[in-house]
Amino acid sequence: MLSLFFLLLAFRSLLVPLKAVVMNVFSILAAFGVVTYAFNHDWTARLIGPEGPIPIVYFVPLMMFATLFGLSMDYEVFLMTHVREQWKETNDPREAVVHGLASTARVITSAAMIMVSVFLAFVINGAPTVKQFGLGMAVAVAVDATVVRCVLVPAIMSLLGSSGWWLPNWMERATPKFSIEGNEWFAEHETPAEQANALQEEPEVHHERRRTTE
Repeated sequence: MLSLFFLLLAFRSLLVPLKAVVMNVFSILAAFGVVTYAFNHDWTARLIGPEGPIPIVYFVPLMMFATLFGLSMDYEVFLMTHVREQWKETNDPREAVVHGLASTARVITSAAMIMVSVFLAFVINGAPTVKQFGLGMAVAVAVDATVVRCVLVPAIMSLLGSSGWWLPNWMERATPKFSIEGNEWFAEHETPAEQANALQEEPEVHHERRRTTE
């Protein structure tokens, strides 16, 4: 609930936090399924290390859920911050999704590749508990960074369109303004001279972006 509240404050949307939680549950369920299958079947268990099927240690799913929740929310905030910034500039939901994904996909997948490599190293350990945690987290991070963040989240936001940024008026008035990087706060407190300079720099920035994409 606390994560939902802070995401609502950060993105000023009711559907974005709900989508983030649902996608997180999707990733963790995929990891639970792989771990359960791998350690409850003879041939997969022997492939990983144990001599036969073994039960899942009771605290491994809890540790996986807590760790993945933090990692997936980090990816979510990083992606959706860029999407929201572009949406506020252009008011075009589809262009915002395309720009946000293009700006963050390489960083997210590269960071996920490092984490997957680290967690797969846990499988080498002889302790079954460590093996279960490492395999589960490797699968969870891989699914979350590729299938979820680079496919499902952009697809859902494109389908939702402008309604994806909907927030009831009473909630808009009741919740405090919150900016992740502080850009909105600085924009509200800029002097007229600073705003004029920013407007002059905008065409140059857009020209540089166009040259980079080309």
